[in-house]
Amino acid sequence: MSFPYTRVVVGSSNPVKVAAVRAVLARLLPASGVAALTVFGAEVPSGVPAQPLGDDETQRGARQRAQGALAVSDAALAVGLEGGVVVLPDGRMRTCAWAVVIDRTGREGLGGSLSMPLPEIVAARIRAGEELGHAMDAVARVVGTKHGRGAVGILTAGLIDRQGAYEPMVAYALAPWLAPDFYEPVAGSAGGDGR
Repeated sequence: MSFPYTRVVVGSSNPVKVAAVRAVLARLLPASGVAALTVFGAEVPSGVPAQPLGDDETQRGARQRAQGALAVSDAALAVGLEGGVVVLPDGRMRTCAWAVVIDRTGREGLGGSLSMPLPEIVAARIRAGEELGHAMDAVARVVGTKHGRGAVGILTAGLIDRQGAYEPMVAYALAPWLAPDFYEPVAGSAGGDGR
């Protein structure tokens, strides 16, 4: 496996997001041939509301964070992470989170996870205009949920925290770089009839 990137930027200064990307990429070092890797955050706008609603809006925020981070840095690879909420047909809410990875050639990968039901007491606060992190702070009587263990850490009683929940989606979004032979068009392929 070849992973030639030595500088990777995350489209946020949130330490949880930067740590999630750093943790995933650190696992690649032994097999990548890269001796050292620098992962750093750049505070860039998501271009979506502070509390994204729906998977599409949340994906758009992640994509715009990655694009913005690439534009303001000298990194060759950028990661955007965005968390949001989805309103279900019956009015209940669940969480969602998405990662977008892009490089300077225009290659893009998308990965998502963190779908978990939200308690009604939290959903009501979001409907009233609060962000999930602030709603969790109020309900759980804590400070800094979104820069720490996250709603997922509180609602799973610590079984998984926000960083741990973000790591798989970063890995999913890296798939086009980690297994490029499966993502590159095959010369002479007419579209996959199996012949």
